[in-house]
Amino acid sequence: MMAMAMGIVQQQVVPVSAGALRKEFKVLHMKTDENVNEYFSRTLTIANKMKANGEDKGNTAIVEKILRSMTPKFNYVMCSIEESKDIDTLTIDELQSSLIVHEQRMSLHVEQEQVLKITHGDHSGGRGPGRANYRGRGRGRNRRFFDKAIVEC
Repeated sequence: MMAMAMGIVQQQVVPVSAGALRKEFKVLHMKTDENVNEYFSRTLTIANKMKANGEDKGNTAIVEKILRSMTPKFNYVMCSIEESKDIDTLTIDELQSSLIVHEQRMSLHVEQEQVLKITHGDHSGGRGPGRANYRGRGRGRNRRFFDKAIVEC
């Protein structure tokens, strides 16, 4: 009663079954429009809920899950991480920082490609439509003469 009078509202914690959390962790995958930080946040939230319910996944299981459930654009990154580092000793923070660096590199390449498309555009090098195809405006301009002897009737 005193808490309500002081304006403090207690939140009810809805218990989540351990089975539902296990299933959520099992089907967890990175979305195509999701960045690395968002995916790690979602994954660690589920792992922390499981830990609060008494089921600790452990660092290695979480790292393996993240590596298996990334989008295909990270396939080559995941392979290089698995080959160069020991997965059993790899921390979640190390994995996250490695993936963020690769994500930033990929976004930099995409930005550079877009800049190149804008600067080069669709220029054919001519002045206006029909340049150098001998079908310009009017008669007699840029007209190619052809040998009528080759024409068969």
